[in-house]
Amino acid sequence: MNTLFVASECAPFIKTGGLADVIGALPKAMAPLGHNIRVMLPAYPALAPLVKKGKTVWGIGPLHGGQARLVAVKAEGLDLLLLDAPHLYNRPGNIYLDASGHDWQDNHIRFGALSEIAAKVALGQLTDWPVDLVHIHDWQAGLVSAYMRQSGAKAPPCIITIHNIAFQGVFERPCLDTLGLSHDLFTPEGLEYYGKVSFLKAGIAYSDKITTVSPTYAGEILENEFGMGLDGLLRARKADLIGILNGIDEEAWDPASDPMIAHHYSSRAMAGKAKNRAAVFTHFNLTPSKTAPLFCVVSRLSSQKGLDLLLNSVPEIVGRGGKLVLLGSGDKGLEHGFLAAAHQHPDSVGVTIGYNEPLAHLMQAGADAILIPSRFEPCGLTQLYAMRYGTLPIVARTGGLADTVIDANEAALKAGCATGVQFAPNNGAALDVAIARTCALFSTPDVWKKTMRNAMAQANGWAVSAERYGQLYTDLVPS
Repeated sequence: MNTLFVASECAPFIKTGGLADVIGALPKAMAPLGHNIRVMLPAYPALAPLVKKGKTVWGIGPLHGGQARLVAVKAEGLDLLLLDAPHLYNRPGNIYLDASGHDWQDNHIRFGALSEIAAKVALGQLTDWPVDLVHIHDWQAGLVSAYMRQSGAKAPPCIITIHNIAFQGVFERPCLDTLGLSHDLFTPEGLEYYGKVSFLKAGIAYSDKITTVSPTYAGEILENEFGMGLDGLLRARKADLIGILNGIDEEAWDPASDPMIAHHYSSRAMAGKAKNRAAVFTHFNLTPSKTAPLFCVVSRLSSQKGLDLLLNSVPEIVGRGGKLVLLGSGDKGLEHGFLAAAHQHPDSVGVTIGYNEPLAHLMQAGADAILIPSRFEPCGLTQLYAMRYGTLPIVARTGGLADTVIDANEAALKAGCATGVQFAPNNGAALDVAIARTCALFSTPDVWKKTMRNAMAQANGWAVSAERYGQLYTDLVPS
């Protein structure tokens, strides 16, 4: 089966978040099941070396103010289709934001163009590779299904995966004319969203099936609190909505072979974990502690991630003798707040603003626990990486966090199946209790080590989820 993936990012080539990790790993997991997947991406500057060595498979010509072409190339075990349109994608820095931190003003054109060209590929532009199924991801690819619907041609089935419903790609109505979309699509049942155009809503309205990245989140987005204004449409499409849990690339995230960590280890030989812990203390210039946990955070700094709650809980961590290291960027107020906390507690709190992939791996390997107090979390990959490294997740009971972490309550500890700590409701008091519970658990080394090994034993790869996607594909495209 030939399946076209359409997305805005893909690890290891270009990454701003978990979407990239999924796009980089899922096609490889599905290949053994007989799925021939090509991933279509914009040709950002980071992909220039691949464009140079690739083959032009379609000389598109003029596209929204400049020349464009489609380039095919194989890299990192993936078949890529790169939309080479320098006037749209050859820009420095963040792929979505300008230097001032605001969305590029022409993002509707940049990702509308991606969707338009992808739709034409889906409808048969590449005659030597007929597309059987289209799988689009998040708002940046949401218009693919709208373009296919508008064409009136017989189109392959389309699936949209919602990785985070909070990001919807909402633009003013005149963009319909700019993008060559019919105003017939501008209806409450279509892509109209409070008088504007929603790329994500288009994808939901016109795709045959809708998936999201955990079963719990699939239920949550049907509610007003989590549906972000799309809950009504999703309830109407409830029969077509499926929650399939994300997995992780277990080769890229493996403490026994990870080249980015200081010392290798496994659940059978844990000595390297302590050596990575020491390396984290050294990197952040903190005073080591053997009697209290080293907590870490690797996250976008935002209220969605609950980092404002955590900032208020720093005294709770420090007061119990714990240490905190943080890697992330985002909300400037939170950045300044955590930097101030590091200045106030120089022996106990370390902060790096930005993102550094090797440091993220080292922190996952060296910390005792990772804090993820998200107000909502579609799936979350950070807790899955952490468990792989024996770093216990301390998570809010929401979305995929609830689906993947077994709370270390009395019953779970007695049964020997706990893998972390959950807390609810999602407020500062409950987070402080979770921190206190974690410190108490850490003070009982035998129980802590057992919980670590439980976490490391979890099957968090793509095998099971790939089979579920494979069955969905087969249901839509019977052989």
